Amino acid sequence: MKIMKDKIILLVEDNPDDVELTRRSFQKNKITNQLLIFTDGVEALDYLMKAANGGLPAVILLDLKLPRMDGLEVLQRIRATEKLKRLPVVILTSSKEQQDIIKSYDLGANSYIRKPVDFEQFNEAVRELGMYWLLLNEAPIIEAHEPQ
Repeated sequence: MKIMKDKIILLVEDNPDDVELTRRSFQKNKITNQLLIFTDGVEALDYLMKAANGGLPAVILLDLKLPRMDGLEVLQRIRATEKLKRLPVVILTSSKEQQDIIKSYDLGANSYIRKPVDFEQFNEAVRELGMYWLLLNEAPIIEAHEPQ
């Protein structure tokens, strides 16, 4: 799999074990893109607002259960911000709750993936995520805007 290395992946995850699992899965699948990690929704949103004038990620992997600002609120604010609203957001969570799935799509999530418990299944999910979002997906060009 040949993935564009210049594409940034933003992981918003507060569980250190899940962060490490994601890193290991990326390494195993030879996904060498820069992985930016934020452990709460406020930090992630702050970064995105600053990066809106250049350097936005190719995809956001967003957990729902986060401190300070949960993933659904982060998603809602991303979709409400002109400079960010077209960013691909993949919900990557352990939640099986139907209401979380519905709310995520209602707020504009591009995909909802439940984290597999088994490492090999997680590896396969990460491989497919990388293949689709970094190689196959044709995203719109998000132009840098001058600060107002």
